[in-house]
Amino acid sequence: MPTIPARLRASAADAWIAVVDLRALLRFRVAGLRGRSRRLSAYGTGVIGLMTVLVAWLPAHLPQEMARRDDVFTLLPSALVGILVIGVVSAAASGGGRELVPRDQAVAYPVSPTTDHLGALVMAPLNIAWLLQAWVLLGATAFVTGPGPGLVLSQLMLLVWLATATALSQVVGWGLEWLRRGRRGVWSTRLVTVLAGLVAAYLVADDRLVPALEASPTTEVTIASLGAAHGLSWFYVRVLAVLLVIMLSAVVAGAWLASAVSRRPARDETRLESSAYQPRANPGSDLLAMVRVDRVAIWRSVPLRRGLAVLAVMPGLVAIAGDLQWNMLTILPGLVASGGALLFGVNAWSLDGRGALWRDSLPVEPRLVFLSRCWVLVEVLLVATLGTLVMAALRAGLPSASELAAVCAGGVVVVAQVVSASMRWSVRRPFSVDLRSARATPAPPLVMVGYSARLALSTTFVGIFFSVLARVPWEWSVLCALPLLLFSAWRLVRTANAWADADTRCRVVATVAS
Repeated sequence: MPTIPARLRASAADAWIAVVDLRALLRFRVAGLRGRSRRLSAYGTGVIGLMTVLVAWLPAHLPQEMARRDDVFTLLPSALVGILVIGVVSAAASGGGRELVPRDQAVAYPVSPTTDHLGALVMAPLNIAWLLQAWVLLGATAFVTGPGPGLVLSQLMLLVWLATATALSQVVGWGLEWLRRGRRGVWSTRLVTVLAGLVAAYLVADDRLVPALEASPTTEVTIASLGAAHGLSWFYVRVLAVLLVIMLSAVVAGAWLASAVSRRPARDETRLESSAYQPRANPGSDLLAMVRVDRVAIWRSVPLRRGLAVLAVMPGLVAIAGDLQWNMLTILPGLVASGGALLFGVNAWSLDGRGALWRDSLPVEPRLVFLSRCWVLVEVLLVATLGTLVMAALRAGLPSASELAAVCAGGVVVVAQVVSASMRWSVRRPFSVDLRSARATPAPPLVMVGYSARLALSTTFVGIFFSVLARVPWEWSVLCALPLLLFSAWRLVRTANAWADADTRCRVVATVAS
């Protein structure tokens, strides 16, 4: 009988050990939840599962017009490409994907790169952008397919595609991180990014984007998925088998790249932490001193710098590709502000880390510290929002007074709204995280999903509201913005009063510095 090569047996054994370790780490994360957090995590997981089932089934029973079904069918291949792009951007910006166990907690445990890679795959769907895109795909497929036993086969094909796209995204993320950690890796990564941006700009400028999307392999996936409504076919089986082979190959390739990445030093993080900075003149006031410290905490953090760069550029590119008009640009400030808050704002005091004990010992009024953190958060969100709107305006043309007022007023309102919500969550529910790691998040995964969903819902509603106001005289946008700004200011004052309480402040500082 043929024998299995020793290297192959060793690889299979390592893979099985990685799977066993992954189960242990998942149980470790769940065991760390206590009381209310444990219940909320269970409820959150149940809600996500229930929503997935509902969006994959209910649209099939909606009234179906042939013209509308044809429109949805035409957009499905592009939507399949969209979730791949979202996954690639997320994995690349986070240095290969999110951590299942934070870096400082994993020091005492022999977590292999393969286990880390599998954990990143498990964490990938816990992202509101990924979830919304997946729900849209499942709902659109159900709407086009209609009720019947073939709906299960159609949705199965899409679920396999989602898993394949996630695995491919992780491969690209690990590959870029491997390149970034090499010699001159930062500049090489920037060159790759610029080339990708130029290719995208060429496709948009030359009107080749739509033909490129129509010629993508996702068209075959769409046809096979929708064709399953009429019964199982060899074409469906072939496409499904190809996707499974690609998915498994991507998982293996990702594990190999994760091992290669672990053997290279994190140059970005090391360079920032080991650099020497020239001292500047003393600030003119306590507030300016606090603002300076808070700014440095953001711009010397690798995940925040990468995240803000992606946040300022990606929505603008989407607006250019979609040829959005000014009355639709009111949606973008909410998208950018929500994304910026999810980088650090929802747990704003975690920027201090262990230095929170030193910060709290300074002879500075607590409300001044709170004002400084709000100031810097507003700066970051406004800069990112302005960059996105400038890019989007390149193709939107000149706005009318009503459109410009609606976009500006809507942007200011959503920034104030996001800042007030973020600071309230930061004081009420702090977390201890290490934002020096490129793969860190300011809160646990399910908590981040809840925060992002709440921010997306509220800011999208405000954006739609101001898109309607863009069609009326500009005075209406200003008048409607005033009460919303006053409400956000009232919430900020309440949160500042809570932060000024010594017991509350000690709880927050002790948590983020632990």
